[in-house]
Amino acid sequence: MPDITKATAFMATHARLVDRRRLDLLLHDGPPQGVLAALAAYRNDDGGFGWALESDLRAPASQPAGALHAFELLEEVAPLTSPFGGELCDWLDAVTLADGGLPFVVAGAATPGTAPWWASADPTTSSLHITSAVCAAAHRLRPHDPAVAGHRWLQRATDYCMSALAGNAEPATGYELRFVLELLDATTDVVPEAEAQLARLGRLLPPSGELPVRGGVEDEKLRPLDYTPRPGRPLREHVPSQAVERDLDRLAASQRDDGGWEVDFPSSSPAGAIEWRGYATVRAIAVLQANGRLRTRPS
Repeated sequence: MPDITKATAFMATHARLVDRRRLDLLLHDGPPQGVLAALAAYRNDDGGFGWALESDLRAPASQPAGALHAFELLEEVAPLTSPFGGELCDWLDAVTLADGGLPFVVAGAATPGTAPWWASADPTTSSLHITSAVCAAAHRLRPHDPAVAGHRWLQRATDYCMSALAGNAEPATGYELRFVLELLDATTDVVPEAEAQLARLGRLLPPSGELPVRGGVEDEKLRPLDYTPRPGRPLREHVPSQAVERDLDRLAASQRDDGGWEVDFPSSSPAGAIEWRGYATVRAIAVLQANGRLRTRPS
C-alpha cells in the first residue's frame, strides 16, 4: 500500500505549486479555486497556456501541449467551471490549421530547456498525435463546461481526427495510438462511429497492454494505466483485466523511498526532471484511488 504521508512530504519538498494544489484537492478536498489560481500563472493573454505547464516545453508562448494539461486540470476542478475553458478553445481555434488539425507546436517553441521533439517540430503540418490528445482532454471536460461542449473548435478537431481514422487507417506510433484511443473512449456518447473505431483499434493492443515507444530510452513503453486509467470506461473493455491488475500492482510498488513517483522517460532540463516527478506522483495517487487501491483518504 502506498505511503501517502511520505508522498505528501515529497510534494511539499519537490513539487510545483500547481501540483501541490492538485494533491490537496485530491486528498483533502482542498479548494478547487487554488488549482485555478496556480494554473493562471501559466496562462497567456491570448487564452492559451505556456510557461512550461508541459514540463519539457519551457517556452513562454502558448502551445497545444499546454492546452492538453490545462484541460486536464480544468476537469479536475469540476463541477467548478472557469472562463479558461472557453477562452482556451478560442485560442485553439485560432491556431488550428485549415484541415482542422493542430500542429505539434506553434511558433515560439524552440527555447532553452525545451526537448528536441518539441523544438524541432513543424508548425505548419497537422499532427494526429497532439490533436487527438488535446481533443480527448477537452471531451473529458465537455460534460462539465458548456462553453467547451458547444465550441466550434471541438467539433473541428473531432472531425479532423475521425477523418484521419477513416477506412483502415492506423496510428503511426504508440503515443499516437494512445491518444487516439483516449479520444475514442471520450466520444462514444457523441460520435456515432467512435465505438466501432474503438473496437477496431483496440485489437491493436497486445495481451500485455504494453506499447513500445519507438525512439524512446531503452525499454520505454506505454502501459495500460497510461491510456486507460479510469475503471468503467469503454476502453477498459479492450484491455485484459489481468493486464490492468498487473499494472496497478506495478504502480503501487513504484513509489520511491523519498515518497514520490518517477516517469520512465528522460527530461531535457533539470527543472523538467523534478517537475515531472511531482506530476507523476499526483497522477499515481489519483489512478490508484480511482481503482480502489487506496482504502482511505488521509486526514
